Amino acid sequence: GMATPRTVTLLDYGAGNVRSVHNALKLHGCAVAEVRTPEDIDAAQVLVFPGVGAFGAAVARLETMGVCDALRRYLADPSRPFLGICLGLQLLFEGSDENPAARGLGVFRGRVGRFDDARASVPHMGWNTCAARAEGQVVLGDDDSERFYFVHSYRVALDASDDAHRYCVGAGSYAGDPFVAAMQRGAQCAVQFHPEKSAAAGLALVGRFLDRSFGRREHGPPPVTPSPLLMTGDTAATKHGGLARRVVCALDVRENDAGDLVVTKGDSYDVREKEDVAPSSGGDTTNTNGSHPGKRRVRNLGRPVELAARYYEEGADEIAILNICAFKGEPVADLPLLDVLRRASERVFVPLTIGGGVRSYARVDGTAVDAVDVAAAYFRAGADKVSIGSDAVRAARAYYARNETPDGTSSLERIADIYGAQAVVVSVDPRRAWLAADDEATEKHVVDPHPTARGPNGETRCWYRCTVRGGREATDLCAVRLCVAAQALGAGELMLNCIDTDGQGTGFEHALLSLVKRHVTIPVIASSGAGTPAHFVECFKETDCEAALAAGIFHRREVGIDAVKQAVGDAGLVVRAA
Repeated sequence: GMATPRTVTLLDYGAGNVRSVHNALKLHGCAVAEVRTPEDIDAAQVLVFPGVGAFGAAVARLETMGVCDALRRYLADPSRPFLGICLGLQLLFEGSDENPAARGLGVFRGRVGRFDDARASVPHMGWNTCAARAEGQVVLGDDDSERFYFVHSYRVALDASDDAHRYCVGAGSYAGDPFVAAMQRGAQCAVQFHPEKSAAAGLALVGRFLDRSFGRREHGPPPVTPSPLLMTGDTAATKHGGLARRVVCALDVRENDAGDLVVTKGDSYDVREKEDVAPSSGGDTTNTNGSHPGKRRVRNLGRPVELAARYYEEGADEIAILNICAFKGEPVADLPLLDVLRRASERVFVPLTIGGGVRSYARVDGTAVDAVDVAAAYFRAGADKVSIGSDAVRAARAYYARNETPDGTSSLERIADIYGAQAVVVSVDPRRAWLAADDEATEKHVVDPHPTARGPNGETRCWYRCTVRGGREATDLCAVRLCVAAQALGAGELMLNCIDTDGQGTGFEHALLSLVKRHVTIPVIASSGAGTPAHFVECFKETDCEAALAAGIFHRREVGIDAVKQAVGDAGLVVRAA
């Protein structure tokens, strides 16, 4: 008869995107059983523990589920196969500076500490190597130049404890700080990166873990713990150049008149086709698409799931799906992007960011929907990060009105508290605001002079004015001040657009990017204006952004993702091979 599928028990305590871990296990032919009771852990053949979010919130959820003792029992026997991911590694230790009062599982001695943001942007976010490896380890495979996707502000330092050093089989390095990237004790492994988001390298790791875990009875005794790591100086950092610059592909999604979700790419946020009146015979002024004159059609450039899968296959480091649909007040379960996400996450094993509509709103029937519930639905459907726009502007204004004190009520703070700062991206939509020679701008960060652009009357000085509602509505908030507030309120990353350069293909707005980079310590994604591979290189070199994004040029195949990566690598910058 049919062989029973290998069954993996998955401990999902309700944090963030566990769907991608499910999908990675299914891809390897496993059946997945979810932990509902402590007995499920006791009975598990193979246990996978993906952790996302904040340390304290995770401990509280595990205690509520009543599974802490069962977990400790399972982990006390090193021959029982275990894979911990990200926070699933950190929770094995005694505690974390993230939430000092929360007690970890204490399977290993030592505490989790924070990266130093005076030395590099925090979170450590993106593709990095584990170049220092223990002799005989099997978790990581043979190629020490392979890159995995990391996203974390806290880490187990290599010297955190004897246990940390003894069981570390792969060290990463960031901000001059060697840390535990992979550990193994017998059949039990844990990794700080996300294998389910690390493309082919990560999926291969999951496959190796499963083969060893299920095959171990035939292959004699359980695997031994490898010999400890031998670190010579900072081997991990120097060997392959450290963190790679990310190339991010964005899809702008909206609903067309038939109610289908389509991908569009407009210029300067105007997503209807420019008037395309056919120069046909007899003065016929119907549009080429057969609709009425003056009613412009939405550009349909392919279905979102297919496009996301194509970008993944072409080597995108990350994919952002930005929803520019109008909200119709549907219940959370019916949000149009959820289905796109669920299907995309079966085919895309790199990080997915979802933007648009992550805010509180009133449903058609008058009931309130909270922004945290919207975010939760996106995470469950397969998003790794949510991007917040207009809500962040509101939160920043309130923050400054209270003399720069957070009060914990904004959607931004509440989502970050549960899911961690790394899951919250603030998307900024500014436009240049030109100043006459004698204008004094209060509470504005001014570029003086702008390196390339000039105002309508030849002005040379400008500040960047935030807009909301997809650029349709201006505010008096300075974009740099928004970014500073966003970081203070718990955002882990900024997506910095610029309406003036959007869709122009003339390069990124370096003046804005450099200005923001000087005032924040969280990573920045440059967006708006890419037209050539050289634009990415110039942006990385001149502004020091961690990531750069484009939509239209990739979509229309005017520029290949591989060509961008080639150019970035040729310029001597670190990049993940496409």
